[in-house]
Amino acid sequence: MNKFKKSTKLGDILLYKEEITQEQLDSTLSEQAGSGKRLGEILIEKGFISEKTLLNTLSEQLGIDIVNLDNFPISVDATRLISEKLAIRTNAIPLKILKDKLMVAMSEPLNIFDIEDIEMESGKKAEVVLASKSQITNAIEKYMSSRSTELAVEDFNKETLKNEDFDNIAEEVDVNVSNSPVVRLINSLIRQALKMGASDIHIEPLEDRLRVRVRVDGELQEILTPSKHTQSAIVTRVKIISGMNIAEKRLPQDGRIELKIDNSEIDLRISVLPTVYGEKIVMRLLDRGNFLKSKMELGFTEHNLETFDSILNSPNGVILVTGPTGSGKTTTLYAALNELNTMNKNIITVEDPVEYKIEGINQVQVNTKAGLLFSTGLRSILRQDPDIIMVGEIRDEDTAEIAVRAAITGHLVISTLHTNDAPSTIMRLQDMGIKPFLIAASIRGIVAQRLVKRICSNCKTAHEATDVEKDLLEAEGDVTIYKGRGCPKCFYTGYSGRIAIHEVLKVDKEVREAIQSRKSIDELTEVAQKGGMTFLKDNCRELVLSGITSMDEYSRVVFKLE
Repeated sequence: MNKFKKSTKLGDILLYKEEITQEQLDSTLSEQAGSGKRLGEILIEKGFISEKTLLNTLSEQLGIDIVNLDNFPISVDATRLISEKLAIRTNAIPLKILKDKLMVAMSEPLNIFDIEDIEMESGKKAEVVLASKSQITNAIEKYMSSRSTELAVEDFNKETLKNEDFDNIAEEVDVNVSNSPVVRLINSLIRQALKMGASDIHIEPLEDRLRVRVRVDGELQEILTPSKHTQSAIVTRVKIISGMNIAEKRLPQDGRIELKIDNSEIDLRISVLPTVYGEKIVMRLLDRGNFLKSKMELGFTEHNLETFDSILNSPNGVILVTGPTGSGKTTTLYAALNELNTMNKNIITVEDPVEYKIEGINQVQVNTKAGLLFSTGLRSILRQDPDIIMVGEIRDEDTAEIAVRAAITGHLVISTLHTNDAPSTIMRLQDMGIKPFLIAASIRGIVAQRLVKRICSNCKTAHEATDVEKDLLEAEGDVTIYKGRGCPKCFYTGYSGRIAIHEVLKVDKEVREAIQSRKSIDELTEVAQKGGMTFLKDNCRELVLSGITSMDEYSRVVFKLE
């Protein structure tokens, strides 16, 4: 039986339980009067009590269960019963529908007015459980941002369904007014994608509807299916904010916009492509706060990092980062540039596009319409007295030849190339028309990389590797490997985030001689291996055995490599 009435103030309860002193309570109440914050929140901020103490006290007093939201299966239907605005204000999230009741997680359930507001908006009696404030905040961001997007779609539908001329709907809907339904829809969609950690948003026209998908950890997930009649206004709005020609519907267009969302600086690269059912939109999201990483955050093994450091210390030559599209090459380039960016170095880049602006570095944007290509930009850069040059991508023979000759004349050149592994990069340059002796003289090192998914730390489980799995891993004896079983924290995927695997080839004397003598790719690989190069497969194997990635990811990567 509870010792206190539900109306008993939290401070008095904690005082009675001797969790705080009268002096601590008085100072907290004084601060609360001026800040408007909740008492429990201030007590935790001041370090007088822990969040665990607060939750246990409330649970004991009120007879309310504590739930761990990281493992709790939250019902999407339940989250739709109240608005995101109300959830944020009350720090509460609906968990499941229980007939005429609604299970709601709260961090401070003593505010009866908050509970009444939830009951009034949901139309159901609230059955309150306890959860930590941080878990509730994270759950709101994950589950309720989608509700905001859905509401924006509903508002848009109400406004546009009255108009039967769907092809000209954009003329009837004001796509520039900040509070118009289409503006709220686009903003909500971007915000939701960011909260999910998405890298891209795909808005795809189908025959009878639109399909909105986001790419999270390299895989596309469908999140919304707006009606077909919303298509024209959505495309028009995206074109307007990205500076495209809204009248041009026959040709592909590219644009860019900088936004500030929830205190984050976001760059959006936008591509519009005409298809048989209308224009398809892809928005690449670049979070400035998370994009620029140090070398230590890139996932290099100790051996590979040491080799990469020695390559970066070269006074001249070409350093190449290779891999398929979406393998993190640009992130690695920027990490290298950030490392090399010192007061005594003149660093100039030519990029398409400039993905991140770095203070102290002169960055040039490729402009194909004006005739500014990688090759022409590189020629101009050489007249700017550079010490270090970064070329976003070597796409053709002209650019490759200029880069190689710039390296031979005393410059350090960093660039990317699309190849499967480090040794095949040499063959790719030869195919471009670069003579072997020039390649041998200029290339200092090659970094090949891929991205593999990290196992979610919240739902990671261990199991003994089967004989087949041990054969694939080339391991003997008892081997423990891991996988994610799926939980709310990782959207039941079993993965959260990605990490790069690397293959670092340092061009030493032996490798240089192999290049000059036109050795085959197999022979070149053998020479590189003798020189200490470890393969992408080996790096991935280490991540599996250390519990960072799964056997499924290893199989996927190895299959693609072979």
